[in-house]
Amino acid sequence: MTVLVTGATGKVGKRLAERLRTAGIKHRLASRHASGAAGVVFDWWDRGTWAGALAGVSAVHVIAPRAGGDSGPVMIDFVVEAIAAGARRFTVQSGSPIPAGAPGAGKVHAWLAENVADHGAGWAVLRPSWFMQNFTEALNGQTIRAESAFYTAAEDGRVGFIDAVDIAGSAFGALTAPEPLNGDAILTGPRAITYDEAAAIISGVLGRTIEHRRVSPAEVARRHMENGVPELTAQMLGFADVAISNGTEDRVTDEVERLSGAEPVSFETFAARDAAEWG
Repeated sequence: MTVLVTGATGKVGKRLAERLRTAGIKHRLASRHASGAAGVVFDWWDRGTWAGALAGVSAVHVIAPRAGGDSGPVMIDFVVEAIAAGARRFTVQSGSPIPAGAPGAGKVHAWLAENVADHGAGWAVLRPSWFMQNFTEALNGQTIRAESAFYTAAEDGRVGFIDAVDIAGSAFGALTAPEPLNGDAILTGPRAITYDEAAAIISGVLGRTIEHRRVSPAEVARRHMENGVPELTAQMLGFADVAISNGTEDRVTDEVERLSGAEPVSFETFAARDAAEWG
């Protein structure tokens, strides 16, 4: 078995790569700037890089490109080429708010459900809730370090925050299980909490007050754009906070344990483990 990991330098990709290394499973790490023995040059928008990345691959973990716009069609074309090259197991990293048929990973989700069985291949679409690592590796992490605060428009909405380690573990399970899932799985942590609760947990670990500052969706978007996020994506993040305030992420599932065989990490455990990230 050889697994191709797209998005190999991202939050989940690098953790999935570590799981594959630990298990002794051959793998190839696809990125625009390949490095290391397992690295291969891959660019979603340069189809000339696809064949080399896919040569000899039997399974693929698919993560959408970061560029704005609807990446669904190019991702479907890639899956078709992967099947032609011999790949027979796919995991697609999507998101909990993204249904089948929605732009990007949602279109791939719909295509897999309708077509992939005809090619003798199996699939799983992983739809994680919001990452715990957003508090350490993204804009929230930056403002926690600089201002002892983070900003959302989520009000009192609850989120089943999930550790990227558990998403990688779920992907590993879906890729290596004897039988494919052939469906989607909403991945969450063990408990849904508010951003106020997240702030209190981080405060307790760091021994200083971390504030959750409530702002408008427009202010959320502005902050993301100032941090280099494309305008459309930034606006979507503001709208996503509104959806959270309306309860869309207030849920907990058992899919992590079902796919990975391990209980998901709690926010308390995450905060204690990664406290050094906040300085």
